[in-house]
Amino acid sequence: MRSVTERFLEYVAMDTQSCEDVEAVPSTQKQWRLAERLVEELKQMGAMDVHTGEHCYVYATIPATCKEKVPVIGFIAHMDTATAMSGRDVKARVVSYHGGDIVLNEELHIVMRAEQFPALVDEIGKDLIVTDGTTLLGADDKAGIAEIMTMAEYLLSNPQISHGEIKIGFTPDEEVGRGVDFFDVQGFGADGAYTVDGGAVGELEYENFNAAGAKVKIHGTSIHPGSAKGQMKNALLIGMELEGMLPQEQKPAYTEGYEGFFHLDGMEGSVEEAGMVYIIRDHDRAKFEQKKQLFTRVVDFLNAKYGEGTVALSLKDSYYNMKEKLADHMELVENAKAAMEKLGIVPLVHPIRGGTDGAGLSYMGLPCPNLCTGGYNCHGKFEYISVQDMEKVVELLVCLACNVKK
Repeated sequence: MRSVTERFLEYVAMDTQSCEDVEAVPSTQKQWRLAERLVEELKQMGAMDVHTGEHCYVYATIPATCKEKVPVIGFIAHMDTATAMSGRDVKARVVSYHGGDIVLNEELHIVMRAEQFPALVDEIGKDLIVTDGTTLLGADDKAGIAEIMTMAEYLLSNPQISHGEIKIGFTPDEEVGRGVDFFDVQGFGADGAYTVDGGAVGELEYENFNAAGAKVKIHGTSIHPGSAKGQMKNALLIGMELEGMLPQEQKPAYTEGYEGFFHLDGMEGSVEEAGMVYIIRDHDRAKFEQKKQLFTRVVDFLNAKYGEGTVALSLKDSYYNMKEKLADHMELVENAKAAMEKLGIVPLVHPIRGGTDGAGLSYMGLPCPNLCTGGYNCHGKFEYISVQDMEKVVELLVCLACNVKK
């Protein structure tokens, strides 16, 4: 059998970054390389019904070995990596961690400082997989893939272990919000599933943000500044005015837990024309709707002030809080808690301050809470994961797969 670490290091070496500006799924053809490798590997280990569709989804089945009928359970992870930082030429390495700072790149003076990342204290004595500081690592979510694949090989190699039918699914484009657009829920055939896409060992999540994306286009008037009085309309300044009218305490840097936010994710332009990209988030559906209404009122105010058509807004919902759909399927959460406790893992149940494929799948009829992978600091150069934590998650997946309850 291949170890979870061996798999993980192979997968992160493949560049699978998705692209937000491409509407097609997959948004990048390079995601196919990993998909094809996973198909090959699943077939080699003896999984059944291994296939992909035209949109780069990977599906497989582990046949049941128990005689009693139990719910069909699924495990899902995504193949793409975030757009926030390059995932090309990832130079991952394993370091034995004994505390203190970790020098990721001596030449470029890139150091992961224990003071900045206090969670490192819990990793003392473990073997950490880190980057060289020039790329992200890709534990989000190639750790989840490696853990599911290692679980699959273990169960397929040990048919004497009793379990029900298990479904496996790997998706593209999760990081750009299109991971389940073409997921075949009916063909997948699971009664419930788990995305393996969380953080620290023990994390178990069945609540997530309601989410929307706002694209703002501001049309200004460029006039020579020497003769601009009464004529210039500076698109950049109007954009700054828009930002200033939003609640300043509702920015990501000032919020936590169930608190929502307005996040200016990108801004570019000139006096003549400017563009802004926002994400709007809140766990509470009523507060979420209020945030969108406020954003629209701000745009309407600016158009009344500077002239109709000055500010164009495109506002689109991305996903909703899966708690609404999991309320009638809490056995999935309770089964995961029981599996963790059986292995001596303390369940860490808290809301996701983000999104997950599981949210979309839950609204498509497949209830799907989220499980941990063991990864930390995703989407950046300080991302890391320990060998021991990945191994623990594999144990968790095996335990959960073998203890499905109605």
